[in-house]
Amino acid sequence: MRDGTAARSAEETVALVRDDPAARLRVMRELYRGGPGDRHLPYRRAAVAFMSWQLRRGLLRPPHATPAASPWWRAVNERLIRDGYEARALADGLDPAGSTPSAAASLEFVLRPSARRWYRAHNTSIVAAYLEHADLARAEGRVERFFLNVVLVRVLYAHALVAAPRLALGRLGPVAPLLGDPRVGMTGIFLSLSRILPDRYPLGEDAAPYLTVENRFGHLLDFGVIRPRLARLYRWSAEDLGLPDLLDLLDGDVPTYAWPAADRDPWDPAPSAAARLARRVLR
Repeated sequence: MRDGTAARSAEETVALVRDDPAARLRVMRELYRGGPGDRHLPYRRAAVAFMSWQLRRGLLRPPHATPAASPWWRAVNERLIRDGYEARALADGLDPAGSTPSAAASLEFVLRPSARRWYRAHNTSIVAAYLEHADLARAEGRVERFFLNVVLVRVLYAHALVAAPRLALGRLGPVAPLLGDPRVGMTGIFLSLSRILPDRYPLGEDAAPYLTVENRFGHLLDFGVIRPRLARLYRWSAEDLGLPDLLDLLDGDVPTYAWPAADRDPWDPAPSAAARLARRVLR
């Protein structure tokens, strides 16, 4: 561990790998291989699944690459790395001066690992980065901006499966923590998206082709289970993460991160019979 403050140590780690996607993945793996007393941290697979999906799509390429990478995805990925390494440094006793507020949740996970604390750490960093980099998100294409909202909705919901099971699954709440286990929930989220989105970037402006190939389970999850709970999910997440500005990213039942509330078409497909049944059973 380097001398100095925890914040500086984390920034130095990010700087070393900023323009090397493979190195970003390597330091994420290394983050979970140690901790206070050389303890290994659980749920490395979940964190690696998120970053591996970004690498496959070419989102983390250096700025000078052809085709260009996504400045938004690069910034969000950096926040995850920085908060994780800052938390490790704090746990190892480095000076907390100048620490990033969002690293506090990661420190809680490092000191007392659990599925609930992992989600809270991960989603605190993600939502903080979403809020900080909204200007970069607005520069993305329409399809990318739509899926930025899909990713946010799904990671918030995965957290709720573990930490607020009644909210997530209603009367089936007792089984929610098993479904939301980071090793299952997070990897499933990005496996599902990888079946819809091609491994390329950017995607363009027409979301319809991607929605038509969404698998039955994805449609059931998004429109049968999550959509009727969106307002409650965002309220609960904003309170649990301590980030009230998250509420500004939803207008009624339309996610509005870098997205106009009036553009409802991608959010209002005809629900399948299974999605309608899920709404009745889980209401």
